[in-house]
Amino acid sequence: MTTPVQFVRPDTPLTEVIRTLNACHISGLAVCDHQDRLVGEIGAKDLMVRESGLEPGPYMVFLDSVIYLRNPLRWEREVHQALGETAGDVMNRSPHTCTPTLRLQGAAALLHDAGTERLFVVEKGELIGVFSRADLIRAMAAEGGAT
Repeated sequence: MTTPVQFVRPDTPLTEVIRTLNACHISGLAVCDHQDRLVGEIGAKDLMVRESGLEPGPYMVFLDSVIYLRNPLRWEREVHQALGETAGDVMNRSPHTCTPTLRLQGAAALLHDAGTERLFVVEKGELIGVFSRADLIRAMAAEGGAT
């Protein structure tokens, strides 16, 4: 687990988010409200939509109407991400979390199953650390290569 946790506020401009990610050599940040409660996470994957542009995806025309054949909720999220200006606009509002008592195998399973790069470690509602895939590899190496 890594402490202290680097975080930004929902109103942090994306330019500052990008500078922080670059300066800290990390791929994601916690997003905390002004009471320091974890409200989201933002990572390189969330910022890629902005840079890669939007593709409307497959569609069909029926009776002079355009019907898009992709999930409208996903499309709406991608539009919001592409047009967003702050961390709150772009962040994932369901951050991946775990408790500090989670064993290494459980953390590995959560990272794998969720397809995420990091788990924010929360205890009694307080953000106390972040456990990343790099932390997992270091822990596995310290244990002799296997969990």
